This record gives sequence, structure tokens and C-alpha cells, in this order.
Amino acid sequence: MTTEPDLADHGDPRRWLILPVLCLSLFLVVVDNTIVNVALPTLSRELSASTSQLQWIVDAYSLVFAGLLLAFGSFGDRYGRKGALQIGLILFAATSVAAGLTQSASQLIAARAAMGIGAALVFPATLAILTNVFTDPVERAKAIGVWSAVSGLAVALGPLTGGWLLEHFAWGSIFLVNVPVVIVALAAGHRLIPKTRDPDAGRLDPNGLVLSIAAILLLVYTVIEAPKHGWGDGLTIAGFVGSAVLIGAFVAWELRRDHPMLDVRVFRNARFSAASGAVACAFFALFGFIFLMTQYFQVVRGYSTLSAGLHTLPFAVASAIAAPLAARLALRIGTKIVVTGGLTLMTAGFVWVSTLTPDSPYWSVVAVQAAMIGAGLTLTLAPSTEAILGSLPRAKAGVGSAVNDTTRELGGTIGVAVVGSVFASLYGPEIVRRLRGLPIPAEALAAARESVVAAAEVARRAPAAGRAIVLDAARDSFMRGFSAGVLVAAGVTAAAAIAALAFLPARAVSPDHPDVPPDLEALATDVDHR
Repeated sequence: MTTEPDLADHGDPRRWLILPVLCLSLFLVVVDNTIVNVALPTLSRELSASTSQLQWIVDAYSLVFAGLLLAFGSFGDRYGRKGALQIGLILFAATSVAAGLTQSASQLIAARAAMGIGAALVFPATLAILTNVFTDPVERAKAIGVWSAVSGLAVALGPLTGGWLLEHFAWGSIFLVNVPVVIVALAAGHRLIPKTRDPDAGRLDPNGLVLSIAAILLLVYTVIEAPKHGWGDGLTIAGFVGSAVLIGAFVAWELRRDHPMLDVRVFRNARFSAASGAVACAFFALFGFIFLMTQYFQVVRGYSTLSAGLHTLPFAVASAIAAPLAARLALRIGTKIVVTGGLTLMTAGFVWVSTLTPDSPYWSVVAVQAAMIGAGLTLTLAPSTEAILGSLPRAKAGVGSAVNDTTRELGGTIGVAVVGSVFASLYGPEIVRRLRGLPIPAEALAAARESVVAAAEVARRAPAAGRAIVLDAARDSFMRGFSAGVLVAAGVTAAAAIAALAFLPARAVSPDHPDVPPDLEALATDVDHR
């Protein structure tokens, strides 16, 4: 049986070379969550994709990605994390090629779903390997800070990367660009990354795998479809009930196993469960915010895809700057205060964003708001991720990483659905009210109600005398829904900040394994002398 390598006190001697390889692999799979969004208008033209097909070009990846994370995290623990990472990268590259060469919207949806399989192998493996090569708690906290910053950067740089590629190359380039990056990650990973696995994983848990996949897939699918059917629709309610039943069955089954895929009793640990909740809420708010902000930049302010991406850079820069600060502060003053502070900073940023107008100055207002949200995200994410991984033995790092990753994906997916629904409930009726009585065909009015992008197209095709009227109505209606949606995001992060302050322990108390230091005060002092 393969066991963990005998590492030095501080971990693998090549750990600081391994970290960039892990971060590069992480960047690939996270950036594909957002890079496709800026290409949707292009895909609509090139592939004649309907609104529903455009939605599934985005959501097919997230659905499969989220549904398989927990299962593939367990797979890596049992059969080897390096193997899971490299198989995932190969599959991700192959399906990226397939996506870039597709000839129809249906083919692209299928390719995007297949890309989600590779991503689900890669994502938990990166954090699990990191945890096993950085065995010193101080260095591990720093490394997780870097990992978290790259994750935030990838979310922000997706639109920028996609915009640049679309301005210079065909639409397929947003997928084909993954191939050379995968080649570099594979070659470096083959040479540097050690083989690790859980030596006491026991036999495969097929029932647990099936139940976890079914529960998460049904939950994510229900959330994605809820805005279309209605949150009170029978299908939506049935989906949520079915998800709850499957989750209950999964918990009951895992409690009976001697070697469970996921020891669900770990959620009794306040450090683990509260940190997981903080991550979910942060990504709920972030993805809901990005969903609206990309439209604000492109439609309300009239930026091109590349310009819209460039205007997200303050978020990325602030995330990178906050990463080392988050690790140092968590060691010095404790996880509770840092995570609460990060969520509070995000809340303040969202509340301020809700006051935006179409003409708000960029550098003194919009850029500062983006920087606040980016810094707040990193201050939340890095200590929370370390708390989740620090609550488990290193042997269980794969499934622990998968829990962290699954909460991110679930939070983000629910955030887009809920914030998008709040936005639509105000935007649609408002633009119909403002345009009612104007000589606009019923089909055009219905399209304008569905999205602000369609409303801008209606304005473009309108006679010159009415163009400004339609465009002003679209912008004002958008801003009404935008403000409400962003305030929902602010409410979620505010509630999460209160919960973190109440339930998240400042430090690991009475750890049940040697990876968690008993005295982080001493470690904070150690950091200052390094």
C-alpha cells in the first residue's frame, strides 16, 4: 500500500517550486468559470445559440464541476492526488480542443460539460497536494494565501483574458488557449509533484459516491433552473425536496461506514463548518456581483469586451496584495477576526456599489469599490480555506479540499440564480412600464424585458428619434434591478460576517491531529522573525 512520503519538518524540499505548478493548474479551471461569459454575444451570432443554449454553455461546466468535486476529491485520496491532477489536466485539454472546434451550440454544451469532469479532478487535487507538501503550519498558511489569491485572480481575469482573445482571434481561442498551459503544467508536475494518498482510505464507497453526485447535481440543476420555472413552482420545490432527501441518505450512509468517503461528523467542528459557510457566502455574493457588473460595464457604460475586462483589474490587484496580509493577520490575531473583517469589507463594498449610476466616476468610485471587494474576498477566503484544511488530517486533504471547493461552487451558482432573479423581478416590469405606449413591436418589447443586452439591441435598431429613449429606459431599468441585486449580495455577506464572529473559533482548539499547531501565537512570533 502506498503511503505518504517521509517529508522533512517543513515539507517537501521542492515545495516552493511545486506551488506555482498547482496555482497554474488551479488558474486554468477557475478562469473557465468566467472566461466564457464575455463570449456569449459572439457565440449567439456564430452558433445561432438561443438564450437557453447560452445559459447552458455557461452552466453545463458549473453543473458537472460542482457535482463531481466531492467524489473526485475522495478518488484522489484513495488512488493518488498526483494521478488525479494529471489525468484531470489531460482530460481538460482534450475537451478544451473539442469545445474550440465545435460547430453548434449543442456540441459546445456537451464539450463544456466534459470540461467540468476534468476540472473536478484538478481542483481538489491542487489544494490536497499543497497541504501535503507544506507540512509546517506557518508556511502552509502562506501557501494557502497564494492559492486563494490565484483563485480570486482567475475569477477577475476571466473576462479580461476572454476579451483580449476575442478581439484578436476566433471565438474558439478562449478554449484552445488552455492546451499550451496544460502542457506546461503537466511537464512541470510530472517532474516536481510527489505521489501522495491516504494510506487508510479503505475500500471504495460506491454508494457514497453515487449519493453525493446525485444530491449535488440535483441541487445545482434545481438552482440553475429555478429562475426560469419560478422559485415557487412545483418542479423547483420537488428538486429541492429531492436534493434534501438525497443529502439525508448520504449522511445516513456515511455515518454507518467504517471508512466513509466523507466523515460527516467533521461538520460538528465549528472551525470546519463555520469556515465552509463563510466561503459559500463569499462566493454567493461574488458571483452574483460579477453577473451584474459585467453587464454594467458592457451595456450601461458601453465598454468593449476587452475594456470591460481591463476595468476589473483593481479587483485582481487588491486580491493579490491582500493574500500575504491575510495569512500574517490570521496567524497574529486569529481566523475569526480576519474572516469577519473580510466579509465586512465585502459588505461595505457591495453597499457602496448599490449606489452606482451610469455616470459614476471610475477611478475615484468604481475602482475603489472593486478593490474593497477583492481585498475582502482574499481576507475571507485564505483563512477560511486554511481553517477547513487544518481541521482534517493531511491524509484526508483531498476530500477536505473537495468540501471547500464544493461550497464555493454551490455558493456561486446559487448567488447567480438568486441575485439574477432579484434583478429580473425589478428590471423586467420597469422597462415594460417605461416603454409601454411607444411604437415598439411586441416581440422586441418581450426581448427587451428578458435582458438588458436585448434591450440595447432593440435601441440600436430603433429609429434615430427613439434610440436614446429606449437606451435610457434600458439603463435606468437596469440600474434599479442592479442596486437591489447587489444589496442582496451585501445582505448575505453581512449575515456571514455576524455568523463568523459568533461561531468561527479564533484558533484551532484541542486539535485532533498534529498538523494543527496548539499555539498560533508562537507561530505569529515566528513569522515576524523569518
